[in-house]
Amino acid sequence: MKTPVITPATSADIAELRQLYYAVYGPHYPVALGTDPAEMARLMADPHSLWLVARCPATGALAASAAIHGEAGSRIARLEGIAVHPEHRSAGLAATLTEALCAEMLDTGRLDSVYATVRTVGSGPQRVVARNGFRPLGILPNAVDLRSRESLALYARHSPGVLDRRVPVAEVPAVLMPLLRTAGAALGIGYPGVRAASGRHPAPAPQGVVERLELIEAPAFVRRRFRERFPDTEGWFYPLHTPNVLLTPEDGRFEVYAYLNRTGGYCSLLTAHPDPAAAADHLEPVTRALARAGAGYVEALVPLAHQEALSAFLAHGFVAGALYPAMRADSDGFHDYAVLSRSSERIDFRGVAVEPPLQPYLDCYASAWASAHLPTPSEVAP
Repeated sequence: MKTPVITPATSADIAELRQLYYAVYGPHYPVALGTDPAEMARLMADPHSLWLVARCPATGALAASAAIHGEAGSRIARLEGIAVHPEHRSAGLAATLTEALCAEMLDTGRLDSVYATVRTVGSGPQRVVARNGFRPLGILPNAVDLRSRESLALYARHSPGVLDRRVPVAEVPAVLMPLLRTAGAALGIGYPGVRAASGRHPAPAPQGVVERLELIEAPAFVRRRFRERFPDTEGWFYPLHTPNVLLTPEDGRFEVYAYLNRTGGYCSLLTAHPDPAAAADHLEPVTRALARAGAGYVEALVPLAHQEALSAFLAHGFVAGALYPAMRADSDGFHDYAVLSRSSERIDFRGVAVEPPLQPYLDCYASAWASAHLPTPSEVAP
């Protein structure tokens, strides 16, 4: 293909874009960006986002698409919706669009970082983002259901100088130390002076403490209540996720807010009211309730400095598969976050294509999972 014609996507492109995403992903693509005309139009008009398309110069046919999705008040965004029509693959269109997006949204200083969740059914997507300056941050096992369960790789690209302004962390649960070393080597950063916390994780609350959780799946109501409970972002942080479900016991003593994607079979735990600690002892029934609702993968984003919160998730079978350095900024600097997840379905890495930079994260996750879910020699009966 000759030099493609790259332009911002417009509402006139929506019909062709839906055909493109169907041709690439089939009928199971769980992202509104390629399936919902109203959401697509909103993203195209969003001043905090940028959606580009590439057309064949000879025919004008839509050949590829990609977007960086941002939001008001945030300096982090997501690279998403990379799709190249089967007839135009191997022409470098994904890399061309990615570089054009980053040049406009990241290199100009509009954002501090851009992340991407990359499929691992083949090595091509990993190579595309790596060639455009993205570096691996970890693995997200069983993260999405696309015909079958797929694991995703987390990559990110930071603006110059951002990683140098991270707020130091004094102590983390010992099981996270290998992940810190892996991320440090991958990104060329350090964690000097970080101590491994001594002792085991706190024991989970006994079964039956919360006999029944109600799952309220009324998106408009949940959003209104969430805004009432959290009028600003002080009590929560989860980029580009708005809660659409609410879990609460019958006495209403706590509320857990989450984003549930039934099409993709995954869920993100966003926060809890009156504070995250209120629900920390009840992560087991929360996770089970979400699994019954179709979430085979449940994810949480936890500040690396919050050792008690990290320990609570680890005690309930969550495993840290990724680390996002300098994810959130405040007046003190940039704060690192850990991505912890738990899957109710069997994790199978045999079909995963892993590029060499990602392999240490896979090894790290496998070791952490074994530590969390396999008995130690002292626990095995003689």
